[in-house]
Amino acid sequence: MIRTAFFTPDSGLRTGLTISEFHAAMQDPKGVLWVDFENTPPEEDEPILRETFGFHPLAIDDALQESHVPKLDDWGEFLYIVLHSVLFNQENGGDIETLELDVFLGKNYMVTHHDKQISAVEKVWSSIQRDDRPLKSGVDRLLYKLVDEVAASYMPVVEEIDEAVDRVEDLVFSNPDPHVLEQIFKLKRATLYLRRVIGPQREVLNKLARDDIAVIDVRARVYFRDVYDHLVRMQDITESIRDLVSGTLDTYLSVINNRMNDIMKTLTLITTLFMPISFIGTFFGMNFFGPVVALPKWTSLPAFFITLALVFITPFSMYLWMRSKRWM
Repeated sequence: MIRTAFFTPDSGLRTGLTISEFHAAMQDPKGVLWVDFENTPPEEDEPILRETFGFHPLAIDDALQESHVPKLDDWGEFLYIVLHSVLFNQENGGDIETLELDVFLGKNYMVTHHDKQISAVEKVWSSIQRDDRPLKSGVDRLLYKLVDEVAASYMPVVEEIDEAVDRVEDLVFSNPDPHVLEQIFKLKRATLYLRRVIGPQREVLNKLARDDIAVIDVRARVYFRDVYDHLVRMQDITESIRDLVSGTLDTYLSVINNRMNDIMKTLTLITTLFMPISFIGTFFGMNFFGPVVALPKWTSLPAFFITLALVFITPFSMYLWMRSKRWM
């Protein structure tokens, strides 16, 4: 799907331009043109991007074929920008899914290309239908609106990860099974992946805010600096969540070790209590030597009761002794 929006101060906002009208719209110095390619075949996009807009073949190849981390390439007459929007997939255990957004920015036009629907693009597209003020301020203000929405889409993902960490922390104490450990490692991997995305995207905004770029008005840099500050704070929050996940992993290992110590303590206690009984039974059950004299008293009823009393009294006495030593 290819959709277009063209704004001029005289005629206002127009949508649904044909490809043949792109060149004339780009020649209007007061106009702002936005062309959005969504899930369109590369063989259809490539002639439009190369012939109509005149983009460099390497930039076109990057947009249509390759996947990149967020970056900014200044080609003089236009900018090629790669941005990433993120989604947190809870159904898949907490994986981060990235949606690449390729942006070509000229003096009075912006071309966006993405394979899947991106909520930030939809929000900006809907907003300019209701309020065309971003278009009145120029194409760089339209770009600011877009990157601001992309940066704002990170916060819900960060909040979802934070809530997932809270749920895992509760499970660590209530039911620390291997499934909880798997969730912890998935959350740790998600925070690391989010950090790798936010870092390069922060540098893209830093270049837009501070570098001398021909297609960006000097007065618009302050807006990109604001988005840069948002991403810096977002990265700090991500680092804090990563520390929480690491702390949750340490807590899980501590709980497992404590449970293992309790199990070993119980088994050791049972073994220690029954050890004297085993000794008594073994001693009186030895048959290596035959008695040289008759020993009727050893097989009498009193001897039986005395032995039975030793069997019960000895472990109970050892239990009381271990309690006095605070071993239990």
